[in-house]
Amino acid sequence: MADQRESFIVDCLVNAFSDLMEADPDGFRTKFRKMAAEPFAFYRGSACVFYADVAAREDRWADDRTSRVWIQGDLHTENFGTYMDGEGKLIFDVNDFDEAYIGHFTWDLQRFAASVALMCWQKALSDAEISGLIDTFIRAYVDQVRWFLHTDDDASFSLNLDTARGAVLTALQSARLSTRSDLLNRITRVDEWDRRFRDSSGVRRLDEGEREKVADAFDRYLETIPKTKRFQGITYDIKDVVAKSGHGIGSAGLPTYTVLIEGFNQALDNDAVLSMKQGNVAAPSRVVTDQKVHEFFRNHGHRTAVSQRALQAHADPLLGYTDIDGTGFVVSELSPYDADLEWSELTEPDELAEVVSQLGQAVAKVHCVGDTDSDQSLVDFQTEEAIDTVIGERIDEFARDMVTFGLEYAAVVRDDHRHFVEAFREGRIPGVTST
Repeated sequence: MADQRESFIVDCLVNAFSDLMEADPDGFRTKFRKMAAEPFAFYRGSACVFYADVAAREDRWADDRTSRVWIQGDLHTENFGTYMDGEGKLIFDVNDFDEAYIGHFTWDLQRFAASVALMCWQKALSDAEISGLIDTFIRAYVDQVRWFLHTDDDASFSLNLDTARGAVLTALQSARLSTRSDLLNRITRVDEWDRRFRDSSGVRRLDEGEREKVADAFDRYLETIPKTKRFQGITYDIKDVVAKSGHGIGSAGLPTYTVLIEGFNQALDNDAVLSMKQGNVAAPSRVVTDQKVHEFFRNHGHRTAVSQRALQAHADPLLGYTDIDGTGFVVSELSPYDADLEWSELTEPDELAEVVSQLGQAVAKVHCVGDTDSDQSLVDFQTEEAIDTVIGERIDEFARDMVTFGLEYAAVVRDDHRHFVEAFREGRIPGVTST
C-alpha cells in the first residue's frame, strides 16, 4: 500500500510537470529540494496531488452551480497579501492566481483548511485548537457570502486600512511604507541618464532576436488591456527587458521576462516594472471535465489574466496576456506595495483566529465577485445565492465537514511528504535527480 501511494504521488507530479522538468531539470531539482524541507512546503508544490485526491471524493456540497464557480485554485495560508488595486486603494486579499479556474467552491475551502492544519501542527497546536481555527474560517466565509446576498455592489467590501484588524492591518501598514522608488532602486540602476535593470544572479540578458520576440509579444499584450483600464498618460514604451527562469516552489521551469517601461512622465522615479510569465496548466483543470470551460481560454496566459479579473474586484490596470511562439504568458505589474503576513510571528490560537476570520471574508469576496456581475461569461449566476442555497440551514454540518477534511487530509500530506522525500532522494522521480 505504501508503494502504491508513492507511485500515485510520483505519477501525479510527472504527469503535471514532465514538460517543465525536461525544459529545466535544475529548476525542478531546486523546487523539489524546497518541497522536501517540510510537509507544508510539499503541500504548496503538489496541488496536482490534492486535486487528484479530491476529484475522487464525493462532494455533497457541489451541485450544478456550486461545482462551477471561479476559484483561486491553490488556496493556502501563504497565498494572501497586499496589493494596490485599480482605484489606488491598498487591499489585503488573495494574491496568486496562477492556478485559478472554474471548479467546486469547496475545493478552495478544503485546500485552505488542510493548510491551516499543516501550519498549526508545525506550531504544535492541538487538534482541538486547529479544529476551532478551521471552524472560525468557515463561519466567517459563510457569513460574508450571506452579506453579499444583501448588497448590490459586490466590490464594496474589502480588507483595507479602515476595515482590517491585527496582523492583517499590520501587513497593510507595512505595504503603505513602501515606495516605487525603493523597488526601482533595488532592481534597476541609472545608466547614461536612464534606468536599466541591474545584472544580478539568475538574470539573463537577451540577444537581439529574443528581445525582438518579447517586444512583439509586448505589443500584442497591450491590445488585451481593457480600454477602460488604459492609462491616458503612460506611453508603455519598453526601456529594458531581461529574462529569468522561475525557481520557486510554484514557478519552477516557467520562463519569465521582466520589462521596464516608461512611467507617466519622463521622471525616473515612476517607471513601471512588469512581469511577463509563462502561464502554467492550472491544477484544477486536470480534473474538471467541462469542455466548455476548457475551450473558453485561448492559452494559459489568457486563462490566468481572465481568472484574476474575475476574482479581483479592481484588478491591476496593467494586467493582460500575450504569447511567444504560441505559448501563453500572463503580464502584470511587479507591485511595490506587496507585503505578506508574518505567520512565524503568529503562535497563539487567538491571534491566529483573528487572522483566519478575515481570510474567510477575503475568500468569500473572491468567490462572490467572480459571477454574473463581473465582465466574464463563464459563470452566469450569482455565486453567493448558489452557495447559500446549497448550505441552507446546515452551517454546522458544513463547517464540521470542512474541519474533518482539514485534519484528515493534513495527516495524509504529512505521510505523503515522507513518501515524496524517499522517492526523490532515491532517484525514483523520472526526469529529476536529487544530485
